Amino acid sequence: MSDIKAVVRIEHPDVVLTETVAHDRSSNVRSVSEAGTDPTSGKFFYRVESSDFCRFEEGLRNDHTVGEFEQLIETRHGKAIYSFEYTDEAKVFSPVISTANGVVLDMENDGDAWLFSIWMPERTNLADLWDTARRQDIAIELLRVNEYASLGSTDAGLTDSQREALLVAFEAGYFEEPRNATLGEVAAELDISQPAAGGLLRRGIERLIVSSLMEDSDRTD
Repeated sequence: MSDIKAVVRIEHPDVVLTETVAHDRSSNVRSVSEAGTDPTSGKFFYRVESSDFCRFEEGLRNDHTVGEFEQLIETRHGKAIYSFEYTDEAKVFSPVISTANGVVLDMENDGDAWLFSIWMPERTNLADLWDTARRQDIAIELLRVNEYASLGSTDAGLTDSQREALLVAFEAGYFEEPRNATLGEVAAELDISQPAAGGLLRRGIERLIVSSLMEDSDRTD
């Protein structure tokens, strides 16, 4: 069987941060997939671009899906990293993907909808994703999908260490949301330092994305 990389667009007013990005139309929000989140902390990290962070935070304060939030650092003019805690009213789509045996490679807003780049072990897992999304009344659209050889049997540009780190993290539940394993636990399983494990995962995810984009350029779905 072949792995797949798919890009899906979802929309629902209760999906986290939807009210915020609708309030601040200049904002672009992307998940920080490599952040070493403590699975018990309930905090989630995003890179945010906005022409007006005051307006963005006004949207956060009025967003029924957001509990606590904090701007951790403003990396440059118009760019910052935030941490968020979600309310019980929030619909979080990453666990839906995890339930379908998928991994979130990237997430960003498209206006007040959301684009998810995901990896799945088989194309048939998409059916499970659709069923779960529709049971939650989440509108979902497949934008593109491509197949490539299995992560376990091809390099896709990955080094052996990157492949091992990704597989260990996947099996441990590191990519689930909330996470079932910390970066430290993944590092311990790999018998390497936490920064080294984070680097392997970050570069491995980047290579998977680059590999799939190269496939996209060679075929039309």
